[in-house]
Amino acid sequence: MNKKEQYVAAIDIGTTKIVAIVGKKNENGKIEILGLSKALSKGVKRGVVLNIEETVNAIQTTVLDVQKRSGILFSEVFVGIAGQHIKSMKNRGYIIREAYDDEIQKEEVFKLIDDMHKIHIDIGEEIIHVIPQNFIVDNETGVKNPIGMCGRRLEANFHIVIGQVAAAKNIEKCIRKANLTVKDMILEPLASSDAVLTDDEKEAGVVLVDIGGGTTDVAVYYDNIIRHTAVIPFGGNVVTKDIKEGCAILQRHAEQLKIQYGSALGDIAPEDKVVSIPGISGREPKEISFKSLAYIIQSRMEEIIDAVNFEIQNSGYADKLAAGVVITGGGAMLKHLPQLMKFKTAMDVRIGLPNEHLAGSAKNEINQPMYATSVGLIMRGFEYLETYKKTFNAGNTEEYIKPKAVIVGQLKEEEEEQESFSPPAHEEEKMPLTEKIKSMLSRMFEVEDQPIK
Repeated sequence: MNKKEQYVAAIDIGTTKIVAIVGKKNENGKIEILGLSKALSKGVKRGVVLNIEETVNAIQTTVLDVQKRSGILFSEVFVGIAGQHIKSMKNRGYIIREAYDDEIQKEEVFKLIDDMHKIHIDIGEEIIHVIPQNFIVDNETGVKNPIGMCGRRLEANFHIVIGQVAAAKNIEKCIRKANLTVKDMILEPLASSDAVLTDDEKEAGVVLVDIGGGTTDVAVYYDNIIRHTAVIPFGGNVVTKDIKEGCAILQRHAEQLKIQYGSALGDIAPEDKVVSIPGISGREPKEISFKSLAYIIQSRMEEIIDAVNFEIQNSGYADKLAAGVVITGGGAMLKHLPQLMKFKTAMDVRIGLPNEHLAGSAKNEINQPMYATSVGLIMRGFEYLETYKKTFNAGNTEEYIKPKAVIVGQLKEEEEEQESFSPPAHEEEKMPLTEKIKSMLSRMFEVEDQPIK
C-alpha cells in the first residue's frame, strides 16, 4: 500500500439502515468511495441503540462486506451520532493574557476551547462538539481568526452540542464488539452538511434538513458558521406507521406504498387511481386510493416541517437565510416534498445530493440523499486526520482541533523522549547506600547558574 495514500472508514448507524463505507482522497482533493455496504437496522430506534446484539451483527455484516469489496482492512472508524437526546446551547468564554504586545498563539485558542469542555452540564450528559462562532479581541468583535493579533483579553462565542453519555457509550460498545475502535464520534447533521451544502449556501444562510428513518436532523448556517443544531424525534418511520394504521395493512406493504406511490401533496394526487394491496393471510386484497395515501403522508410531513420551522425560528436567523432549505436523507426522496416544504416555510428548497465532493466510478451509485451522512463522515474523517496541519480559523468547523487530543499527544511524545534518556530505575536500586547518596547529591547540584527572577 502506498504510504502517502490515506484511507478513511466510517459507519453510519441509522434507525432503518447501517452503512459501512471506505474512501480515499484523490490528487484533486475529491473523495473517491472504494466500497459501501448497507444492512437493515433492527436494534436502533430514533437514532438510539436499544438492542446491542442486533446492532453489532448488522455492523459486522456491513464491515466484512465493505472490506471484501474494497480490499482494505481497517480497525478504526468514524461514527455518526444523532438521536432525540441531542441538544445544543450557546456559551461565551474568555482568557486574560499576561502580555499585551505578544501575538495570540494557537495554544491560547485551544485553552479557550478546552475550558468549554469543563462547563456545567446535567448528570448523564457529555459534550460532543465545541464549535467556535466568532472571537472578540479587546472589544474588537467579529474576529474569525485571532491568531497573530495582539490584545489583553481574548473572548469567544461557542455553539456546544450535548448528548447523553449512555447513548454514546452504547454506540462505542457496538463498535468495540464488532472488533473496531471509534476514532471519533461526529454529530450527523454536521456530517450531512459537509456532504451536500456548498460554501456559497453556508455564507448566504441555509437550513439543512436531514430526514432519516427515526429522526430529522436540522443544522442552520450563516456567514460560513454553524449557528444552530437540533434533532427532531420524527422521521420517515412515523409516516410508514401512519400509512400502516390508516390503511390497516402490514408494515412492509406500507413502506412499499410510501416509496412507490406516495406523495406529500394530497391536493394534486389523482383521484381516479388506486393500488391493490395483498390481503393478510389469504384475505381479500385492499384497494387504496392515491389521494387518501397522499393526505395521510401530508399530515405527518406537515407536523415534521412545523417542528423544523420552530427550530429555524429558535435559531434567531430565520430572516437571514437567503439560500433557503436543503433537504437530504432517505425521506427527501418522497415525491412533492420540496413543494410542500416551500409552501410551509416560504423559502427556496432543493434536494441535497452528496455529489459536490465526490469523484470516481462509484460516484453515481453513491449520489443519493440517503448516503449524505455516510459521505459526510468520510469527509470529516479526512478533516480530522489533516487537522494538525491546519491553522485554526473560527467558524470553520473543518479546522477545529480537539484540544484534549492535541495536548495528550504532545505530552505523550515528551514523556517518551524523557524515558528514553533517563536511566532504568532498577539500576539505581542496586547501588550501595553511599553510592545512592552521592548520586542524589550530584543531581541536586548539577543545576545551571540562572539569574534570580
